[in-house]
Amino acid sequence: MTLVSKADAQRVADAISAAESKTSGEIVAVIAPESGSYLHVPILLAALAALAVPWPFVFWTWWPIQHIYVVQLVVFAGLALLFMLRPLRLALVPGSVKRQHAHRRAVEQFLAQNLHTVPGGAGVLIFVSVAERFAEILADAAIHQKVPEGTWRRIVDELTDHIGKGQPGDGFVRAIEQVGEHLARHFPPGVHDPRQLGNHLIILPAG
Repeated sequence: MTLVSKADAQRVADAISAAESKTSGEIVAVIAPESGSYLHVPILLAALAALAVPWPFVFWTWWPIQHIYVVQLVVFAGLALLFMLRPLRLALVPGSVKRQHAHRRAVEQFLAQNLHTVPGGAGVLIFVSVAERFAEILADAAIHQKVPEGTWRRIVDELTDHIGKGQPGDGFVRAIEQVGEHLARHFPPGVHDPRQLGNHLIILPAG
């Protein structure tokens, strides 16, 4: 699932470079096509439906138990295959579960991209999980403590608003600019600011 074009990906990389030129902090932008497969959901729902199948036949018909069992198996297999269809599978997953998975993936990426190793605790992750329609900014302790409460949420809201309008490139660039302004204010460039992390937009593989 592609959220940004190659041209937008380059704009994001350029925005990160421009923002980081004014700070000793680091910004990483990550897009995940999805944060979970949720394959257990079709199996669970199909199993629950199949468990309910025998009761009408037991009470209101004279069908042999073998026939009822076959119907139960057919219902389970049919619903499991139907619910495996990706759009339906994602629609069946509760929003709270999808948010939990996406947040966990964001935390994993914060660590995987080594943002916790940025000197001075000035690492910031901008994370979007497409399938879950989820976006989050994770900041290391030092910069998080210096930014007013609700700041990251407002930046994320603007980012998701742009994505909803079909302008993901503009949304990422704007979010990076705003994050960069806070980093520059509290973590200006120092004498030794070797860039530890790449500036390109990271797009994770699906699955």
